[in-house]
Amino acid sequence: MLLWASLLVLAAPKPVISLHPPWTVVFRGETVTLTCHVSHLRAGEYITWHLSYLGKDLLQKTPGNTLKVRDSGRFRCQTKDSPPSDSVRLIFSSDWLILQAPHTVFEGDTLVLRCQVKGRQKLITVKYSWNGKVISVSNEGQDLLIPQASLNNSGHYQCIGFLEREHYVYKSSTRIIKIQELFPYPKLRVTPSQPTEGSSVNLSCQTQLPLERSDTLLYFTFFRDRGVMLSDWSRSPELQITTIWREDSGSYWCTAATAIPSIQKHSLPLQVHVQGVPVSGVLLETQPQGGQVLAGEPLVLVCSVAEGTGDIAFSWHREDTGEHLGRKQQRSQRAELEIPAVGGSHMGRYYCTADNGHGLARSGALNVTVTGTPGNRSGLIAAGATGGLLSILLLAVALWMYHQHQRKSGGRFLGNTARSTPTIGPGEAPHSGCPALVELQQLYGNEYLEEENLAYSEIRIIQLRQEEAASTSRTSLENKHTSVVYSAVKTQLPEDSAGEVRSQDEDAIENYENVPFA
Repeated sequence: MLLWASLLVLAAPKPVISLHPPWTVVFRGETVTLTCHVSHLRAGEYITWHLSYLGKDLLQKTPGNTLKVRDSGRFRCQTKDSPPSDSVRLIFSSDWLILQAPHTVFEGDTLVLRCQVKGRQKLITVKYSWNGKVISVSNEGQDLLIPQASLNNSGHYQCIGFLEREHYVYKSSTRIIKIQELFPYPKLRVTPSQPTEGSSVNLSCQTQLPLERSDTLLYFTFFRDRGVMLSDWSRSPELQITTIWREDSGSYWCTAATAIPSIQKHSLPLQVHVQGVPVSGVLLETQPQGGQVLAGEPLVLVCSVAEGTGDIAFSWHREDTGEHLGRKQQRSQRAELEIPAVGGSHMGRYYCTADNGHGLARSGALNVTVTGTPGNRSGLIAAGATGGLLSILLLAVALWMYHQHQRKSGGRFLGNTARSTPTIGPGEAPHSGCPALVELQQLYGNEYLEEENLAYSEIRIIQLRQEEAASTSRTSLENKHTSVVYSAVKTQLPEDSAGEVRSQDEDAIENYENVPFA
């Protein structure tokens, strides 16, 4: 229980005492009201006041957070759950002339000094001195105002007054006035303190406002070598660098500032050294995989590392010939080198190296083999083209037969038509662009024989050339007769008993038979 109570006291913020009027030196007989500012005061809770005067410590409890004081001394306050506040010293003076100043003055505040005379007398001239030097003379006894006080305004202050209608000169007691920091100089914290390349880094600008000025707005920004600004002004004292590299090593600092009045404070520079990770696990691979590639095809050599940061220099080499093939430097753990078309000379053992400035690492050797020759590919293409053209030729023959079949059922037939062969121009090949694997020997037209109403339909004889016939097997039809491919005999339909010729559909189902043709 005691430990728990101690933790609660440490966790609660310290109370703050304010004065009304704000002066710490007043004339005897006057009253000053002290107010104890706490973060939370429960209903019915008492404030405990500590009074120290002439070596005596007195305690006093009040139901509220105020206390009226008429005696000199040092005062502190606290609640049941809070630590004691900072002490406030009050002086109730019996002098004729006093110099009044606020209890606390922070940098950026306006310092107000008042030279006050006892009773109802009036000062006609007032001089203010700082560290023994007169800094202001007022003929109307006005207050001395020092706007935007700085730490340099701290020192020994005194006032000298001239009374109206009198020739006496009064001097106040010397007072030591200390201008307090609004916030201490920030400290820059880097996490982690020794980052590695490629990792993230957090920068923190650490400072703290006093309890009396806890509502003051602070703004932060961060810098690197030579004043390079890393961020705009922001209310956040944190900055994250998502990815840091070795070239980002250097001096870092931060700045904390208020808007009005403008107070800026810089942290001390902090050296940040970014650690690089040496390359390791160098591996050489190929595309296609396995190091086997067809002649004339491209080969891609892929060099990669398992670990390594920063810019990495990759190099490719031939182990068997000692040849250096190429080099690339990039911020990546993988690089490629392409050989557009490989040949027999590219067969051999290959390896690659990687280096990021922390030491060279080498891969194992990989054997590359080249299969086939560049001519095989073109030969296959030519053979495919030849087969395609032959298919087109046979299709043309079939279409010609179909055309003749459509004409046979009612068209006029030419009698005794002379047999002729198609004319081929001088020097013209049977089909341009196609190797001459076949030769067209003879073409017959339709003939009509008046006797027995017979019609003959024949097509061109296709005969293999002598040099190709030796390697090509003959069809079963060619084995029957070497000079005839097909001969069709059809009996023309007579009129039926009603005198009508049978329909074309019935004509189309007549049988054909093969007849040798001399």
